Amino acid sequence: MALRMGALYDALIAAKVDEEQARRAAEEVADYNARIGNIERDLTLLKWMVSTNVILTVGVLGRLLFIR
Repeated sequence: MALRMGALYDALIAAKVDEEQARRAAEEVADYNARIGNIERDLTLLKWMVSTNVILTVGVLGRLLFIR
């Protein structure tokens, strides 16, 4: 059984949505939350990689242009 968002499930049940539909909808939203968390983690890594690349590039260009 997949993770389920309890508050969403309870709200759907209170809105008189069929129990099976409410369960599937809550599980689907929980799955999207997990996928978004993975994307955020990947973006953090990519930002670190790009900033390291920019720092190294500026350092190399600085040595080439200003130190002879």
